[in-house]
Amino acid sequence: MALPVTQGKPIELSDAWDYKGRPAVASSTGGWISAAMILGVEANERLTTLGIAVNLVTYLTGVMHLGAAASANTVTNFMGTSFMLCLLGGFLADTFIGRYLTVAIFTGIQALGVTILTISTAIPSLRPPSCTLDSSTCIHATSTQLGVLYLALYLTALGTGGLKSSVSGFGSDQFDDSNKEERTQMTKFFSWFFFFISIGSLCAVTILVYVQDNVGRPWGYGICGCAIVTGLFVFLAGTRMYRFKKLAGSPLTQIAAVFVAAWRKRGMELPLDALELYNVEDVALGSKVQKKQKLPRSKGFRFLDKAAIKDPDTTKTNKWVLSTLTDVEEVKLVLGMLPIWATTIIFWTVYAQMTTFSVSQATTMDRHIGKSFEIPAASLTVFFVGSILLTVPVYDRIIVPVAGKLLHNPQGLTPLQRIGVGLVLSMFAMVAAALTEIKRLHVARAHRLVDDPNAQLPITVFWLIPQFFFVGAGEAFTYIGQLDFFLRECPKGMKTMSTGLFLSTLSLGFFVSSILVTIVHMVTIKSPWLADNLNQGRLYNFYWLLATLSALNFLVYLVFARGYAYKAKRLAEEGYELEEDEGPTCH
Repeated sequence: MALPVTQGKPIELSDAWDYKGRPAVASSTGGWISAAMILGVEANERLTTLGIAVNLVTYLTGVMHLGAAASANTVTNFMGTSFMLCLLGGFLADTFIGRYLTVAIFTGIQALGVTILTISTAIPSLRPPSCTLDSSTCIHATSTQLGVLYLALYLTALGTGGLKSSVSGFGSDQFDDSNKEERTQMTKFFSWFFFFISIGSLCAVTILVYVQDNVGRPWGYGICGCAIVTGLFVFLAGTRMYRFKKLAGSPLTQIAAVFVAAWRKRGMELPLDALELYNVEDVALGSKVQKKQKLPRSKGFRFLDKAAIKDPDTTKTNKWVLSTLTDVEEVKLVLGMLPIWATTIIFWTVYAQMTTFSVSQATTMDRHIGKSFEIPAASLTVFFVGSILLTVPVYDRIIVPVAGKLLHNPQGLTPLQRIGVGLVLSMFAMVAAALTEIKRLHVARAHRLVDDPNAQLPITVFWLIPQFFFVGAGEAFTYIGQLDFFLRECPKGMKTMSTGLFLSTLSLGFFVSSILVTIVHMVTIKSPWLADNLNQGRLYNFYWLLATLSALNFLVYLVFARGYAYKAKRLAEEGYELEEDEGPTCH
């Protein structure tokens, strides 16, 4: 995108640099061409990660001969680790190596992981022998075979986490916040970012899953490997055109510094007057700290205020000894969001079932369309992705106008209300899943197929659509509601914290699923809910358990949501004007 020049001299940006460390020239760096190269690597990352995850449970049970519970835990641990490592990637990008190197390095790591995964599925000695029809038992994978598989999966997870942590933020760096036209284009960039994620998801759950099931796993994972390597080369090819920003520092460092400073002065008496505490106006003129949104002193978490006490016995003014009151209040804002953060984790635990037990259910059901075409079990998640894409326009075109009139809110629902709708839909999903499983088991018993784990039951797989639909619609509400809430409520100086809070709920949701599966499997071992042969298990009880936990969690969420006061409202009550953000910021 070309920008006008003044008197023949190219316009140089004050806060961006080119690949050689020189001030970036607006006409020759950044813009849509650079952003498109970054979008390409993200689309391939989504294609690769989801292409592995959605169909992994069938590989673990059908090829590696793991049990249903162990296979489900392997998938959820893989996904949970991927999202948790986003925090590591974000920390490295903000503090040490920048977003460009983070994306490049971790994309390479992901490519290495997928390559090892492809090799492990292609070499016969790296997987157990196939089960014979006359054999009542199958040989489980050896520790060496599983070791190679886990090495591949967790290298892929490491690469995914580092890449995902910085790719959207680096894309937004290609647009100038201070330029009105480019700020508008930045907003469009995030819309295209979501679009490319959706395209990658659709290709993964349709084309890749079909190739894996009908052509072969090595071909399916090989396509993933080629895609991520191609994305890496395209990304590196744009190096000369990118805009680079200086390291912003990690908000985790600020949080740690405030706690350390408060602990060091834990024995000092806290002054009643906020003017006696160290604040932004005490900092040198023009510094980064002084540019922050000044925040009033709040009543909660008062022990942290001691971090801003001016100690006459020391001349040290570094952040580990003395924090500004605004820094302290920013940390308090983050702490105040934690109850909302904690009560959204269970949604992602429900979400995790769509790539584990729901796929296992699908493998036992009739998946034919017509006489010849059979839908791959993992491709049922296309209804999940489709419901997300359907819910977003329905919300914008129908729900927003109606809710806006009823609730007198031009945006329709507040972020907390959107999250609440998502939590309710996740309850409906588990109720639908439990009822469908009861129906599936009834068919198995009626046709005396309970003892045959490989039998295809005469019940259409489309009975599973409601649970996929409810979770997909719930994600559309919860995902956008969480991002909006964390972006809106995070302090201006800690915007990158918003993505970290959001991604950690996804990660913990998957890990909670693994913990629940492990506990349930141990407690019900004599009469298993999660049997290796689903026809002999009571999976519906596990779904009822999740529905109950979701309902209890929702009640707790309501308590915290009703008591939460939005940042803008609190500042207005104190007579402070909320400064406009410079633009959307996320990893």
